Amino acid sequence: MPLIIAIVVLALLRFFEVGLFAHMSWWWVIGLFGVAFVWFELIEKWLGMDQRKAVESLERARKDRVSRTFKR
Repeated sequence: MPLIIAIVVLALLRFFEVGLFAHMSWWWVIGLFGVAFVWFELIEKWLGMDQRKAVESLERARKDRVSRTFKR
């Protein structure tokens, strides 16, 4: 997520031509979009991070459900 925020901020700074970013090439912004795409579509899946997040979410929901059931 920090990568996406950085890309959006960089694109806005470049679009509004703020300071140093006024003369920066748009290819830097496009390149960072490419890096983000590769990260989220290839590397994250290859490392299994997407499945780990899904399993953690299911486990958290199961624990909440069990605690609610036995709380009564």
